[in-house]
Amino acid sequence: MKFSKTFIPTSKEAPKDASLVSHQYLLRGGFVTQEGAGLYNFLPLGKIILEKIKKITKEELDIAGLCEVELSFITPYYLWEQSKRASQMGLEMLKIKDRKNNDFVLSPTNEEAMVNLLKNRVTSYKDLPLHLYQINTKFRDEARPRFGLLRTREFLMKDSYSFHSSKEDLQREFDLMEQTYKKIFTRLGLDFRIVAADSGAIGGSGSKEFMALAKAGEDTLVVCKTCEYGANIEAAKRQKPILKTKSFDEGKILTENKTTIEDLANFLEVEKSQCIKAVIKKAIYEDFNELVIFFISGDCELENTKASSYLGALELVTASEEEIKQANLVAGYCGPFSLPKDIKIVLDEELKDRKDIICGANIKDYHLVKKDFSSLSEANFTDLLSVKAGDKCIKCGSELYHTKGIEAGHIFLLGDKYSKALEANFLDENGKAKAFLMGTYGIGISRLLATIIEQSHDDKGCIWTRATAPYFIDIIVSNAKKTEELEAGIKIYEELKSNGVEVIIDDRKNARFGFKISDFELIGFPFALIIGKKLQDGLVELIDRKTLKKEEININEVSKKIITLAGKNSSS
Repeated sequence: MKFSKTFIPTSKEAPKDASLVSHQYLLRGGFVTQEGAGLYNFLPLGKIILEKIKKITKEELDIAGLCEVELSFITPYYLWEQSKRASQMGLEMLKIKDRKNNDFVLSPTNEEAMVNLLKNRVTSYKDLPLHLYQINTKFRDEARPRFGLLRTREFLMKDSYSFHSSKEDLQREFDLMEQTYKKIFTRLGLDFRIVAADSGAIGGSGSKEFMALAKAGEDTLVVCKTCEYGANIEAAKRQKPILKTKSFDEGKILTENKTTIEDLANFLEVEKSQCIKAVIKKAIYEDFNELVIFFISGDCELENTKASSYLGALELVTASEEEIKQANLVAGYCGPFSLPKDIKIVLDEELKDRKDIICGANIKDYHLVKKDFSSLSEANFTDLLSVKAGDKCIKCGSELYHTKGIEAGHIFLLGDKYSKALEANFLDENGKAKAFLMGTYGIGISRLLATIIEQSHDDKGCIWTRATAPYFIDIIVSNAKKTEELEAGIKIYEELKSNGVEVIIDDRKNARFGFKISDFELIGFPFALIIGKKLQDGLVELIDRKTLKKEEININEVSKKIITLAGKNSSS
């Protein structure tokens, strides 16, 4: 390709509303333009990278035995009503009506549509397993689209759906997709971790995220310093700590005005971990709301996503003072014993075997000392804690730390959640109707452009990985008005093209040399070849974009060197 024949509208100035490096460089480098809030057009360079990411993804999926389809971007709304996800998606789901007043949605994901595709078409266990994928446009009406391609409304996504007759076969495919995704992200040149994650609105019994490590990541990850353990903070677990406790006689203790864990622990001269913290929340469901008290160790924080997922609530919000009073609760003195009967409580699983407990007595100015939780044996215990940096790894016992990550992919064990809801069945070996067991697997194709830049850039611009660079090398003709320089550049350009090297030549006659170099650095091609003043001595200059190191090469040897660098076999 020639610069003079393509459309690469680069810019010196960063847009005012672009806070992330990737957002700035994608716009400045002429990869994309913004059409509206969360809406982007892909220009020639951006489109090339997009197609390269798609190609690598498709190659690995095809090797894994998946079949490609392409579903309609618009999905009938009734399918979402059948799965009961219509309300879960909330305002992110954009509904439209056709001229006959039928309801449709712009697809945010396609579990329902894919189940409907197979329903009554795959009817026997003999036709299973089956795994279908597409790389298609999705739309989610984000309230605050931001960070460029990392949080858009319209985006390109690889989504696939597997169908099985047994849990064992579903697990096999889930494991296969984990390995396939590792191959895809490794080929793309990403530094990533596989972490346990919350399944969110997609649902299912388990999920894993593929997180690209980056300072700009929206997700907080909990990672082990020694082993491969990693989890999104919403799903992270820790090794149960060994606690120091102080013994008290069982009964009530006067603790006037000691409404915080810190004040209580200081007053009684105990560790905060010996005290039980009550977190009062209002759980919001589709049809009703209720007050719930979560009890956790006094030195810990409640992880909201874990708590809401356990309840199956749409959202948890902090209960107001008025709501607490109306429920006959005493703020600052709530405990799990002797509560009003209609109050739902959930306790963190680490509390189950706790001894010498100090908690609220549900009486103003009093706390309670209890020996154990044996009287609450029927209570709900589950993992509620937000894992802290410094906690111990549940796998190896080493120290955990927090880092940031960008979600590149997500895989889910769905089970029969969607097939049951849509009454999609097959006949098993005994002729009995059973709902398909499903997995779903996604990769944010378009957001990977931003992800790669967030991991690989400097203060001059992008540094694309070799697998994703729009062109391998940029031949920069210093002064294209000089016939000898332009002809030398064109000769090398044609030699490289004929040997399969992805090459672009900056043959612009109206652009100064400094501007061409700036464009090379901003766009981030792996290499640049400078055809300039030293041509008269038979020399050209090769620049490595990642290191910015320069090397003078004899013009008669340069094509062979670049072909070798690009991993091609010379035909000359």
